[in-house]
Amino acid sequence: MTATPRKILIDTDPGIDDAMAIFYALASPELDLIGLTTVFGNAHVEVCTTNAQRLLDIAGRPDIPVAEGAARPLAMPYRGPAAFVHGANGLADVALAAPSRPPHHLAAAQFIVEQVRAAPGEITLVPIGPLTNIALALMLWPELPQHLAGIVLMGGNAFVPGNATPAAEANIVNDPEAADLVFGADCPIVMCGLDVTEATIMSSAQIESTAAIDNPRARLAAQILPFYRDFHVVAGGLDGIHVHDSTCISYLLAPERYRSVQHPIRVDTGHGVGRGKTWPATRHALHHEAWAGRREVTILTEVDADAVVALELARLAR
Repeated sequence: MTATPRKILIDTDPGIDDAMAIFYALASPELDLIGLTTVFGNAHVEVCTTNAQRLLDIAGRPDIPVAEGAARPLAMPYRGPAAFVHGANGLADVALAAPSRPPHHLAAAQFIVEQVRAAPGEITLVPIGPLTNIALALMLWPELPQHLAGIVLMGGNAFVPGNATPAAEANIVNDPEAADLVFGADCPIVMCGLDVTEATIMSSAQIESTAAIDNPRARLAAQILPFYRDFHVVAGGLDGIHVHDSTCISYLLAPERYRSVQHPIRVDTGHGVGRGKTWPATRHALHHEAWAGRREVTILTEVDADAVVALELARLAR
């Protein structure tokens, strides 16, 4: 008997790695992608919305709604696009057709609430950008966590350095106030952070192999991944890319490929050098009042990287 696909809603700022995660989810029959919500991050939110729509068109899924969300963080200015990582248009400056339809009429936070109200207990939120839309949805409907299957998010760094600053990971530092609110939600949360994403590498040879795959998703991947790889070469001499956003999809499909620990998380919302750092309550902080009453988060710490990269590439070839 075939299991019922798991309903997921991806909150995203496409973004090359976001594109790969979205294609990965769409190629996985275990998952039922019921919608995309967009947020500022890798590009301005209007660009991210257009990209999300284009990705669904390329994948042959224009039926999936796209709801545009936050254009800026909750309590600070937007830090600006990451054109040096993803290109000025967020997708390696590849020329793409205009979207086939307009975005959904609801804003992202309202869309999230309405989708969860319509299927209580069934939907897993998969945020792979800044957590602003999820925080806004929590503020709009404080009971939201009790009606979710859970949250599996890409962001944070528990036991390793940051990548956007020495202290912080990019998605979290783009809106630390939103992230701290989300990590305090009373529902199962899995943090797919730099502890495992920077240990998961798709090599240059594997990237080049995508050019031999003959489907629309893979053809775009073969165009955009070299741009992302070139950033990694310049930034750190890596012969390949770190697999960030797709880690959420790999975890949903193959959780046995990961090891984890359980700790409550607080996010540094100060304005010093530690801003955006995700702090797990280890033995030194477990009883500190700042973490009191917060539910434990599943923090991924180890990964069978070869297996999950192979799985993603196999799904790209479908």
